Amino acid sequence: MAKTKKSENVSKKATNPSPNALYVLEVFLIDGPITEEFAALNPVVSRTIEIEGNNTLQDLHKIIFKAFDREEEHMYEFQVGGKGPQDPNARRYCTKQAFSSSDLAPKPTGDVSSTSIASLALSIDDAFGYWFDFGDDWWHQIDVISIADIVPSGKYPKITQRVGASPPQYADFE
Repeated sequence: MAKTKKSENVSKKATNPSPNALYVLEVFLIDGPITEEFAALNPVVSRTIEIEGNNTLQDLHKIIFKAFDREEEHMYEFQVGGKGPQDPNARRYCTKQAFSSSDLAPKPTGDVSSTSIASLALSIDDAFGYWFDFGDDWWHQIDVISIADIVPSGKYPKITQRVGASPPQYADFE
């Protein structure tokens, strides 16, 4: 799956670790078990999400799960502080269940249920990874589009834009 280029008009902003900040994130599907037909019809699949700094990575997972119309839960991981998805130098955040898995090396940095978005020290133009379903390997790149000091009233997190269709969680390759 191709990822679109970000606008060059976005100005850099210093990291705002405030739990009151509003983060606008664009989540791109970059790899997973999709058919060639689906990929041809949907060259870019992304979702724009608004989330508050006091929300957790678990909250981000839940809204991504909803945004891509997934049906069955699986283990997942966020990779932050590297150069994007699959960077071995990134900090890894997983569920408590994944912490107990002997398959994960090195051990994760933190638990998604207690790690807030604000604590990640994100800046505009940062990119980080989200890996869903360790068997089927759905890979996503999450780009930080903007960080606002003031959160407009409303319910967060929320999906504000969808590009491309959601692929079926379990593709029929026959």
